[in-house]
Amino acid sequence: MFQSERYLTQGVNAAIPIVLQLVMWKMISDIPAEKDYLQVFRLSGKNGIQTIIHEQEQPAYRKILSFQWPEAVVTQKVFVIDDGDYCTMLLAEEY
Repeated sequence: MFQSERYLTQGVNAAIPIVLQLVMWKMISDIPAEKDYLQVFRLSGKNGIQTIIHEQEQPAYRKILSFQWPEAVVTQKVFVIDDGDYCTMLLAEEY
């Protein structure tokens, strides 16, 4: 899973800096277990600290990553879906 061509929506392109997009793709690659077709990211930022909560349902997986980031994304929920042909990153409201 998640070896197909990668795409992102205009919403992600506008709302999520490229560095954070790359961090989320890397977090998917680093999952030590089997990957679910749906990856969920919750981004929040406060006082220059960016937090990314990464989850999947089957098998259950959760990782929290926090780091200093001067332009922290305040609140966004991002889905990454692998449909077998494409991997697409989109904002939750675009689903």
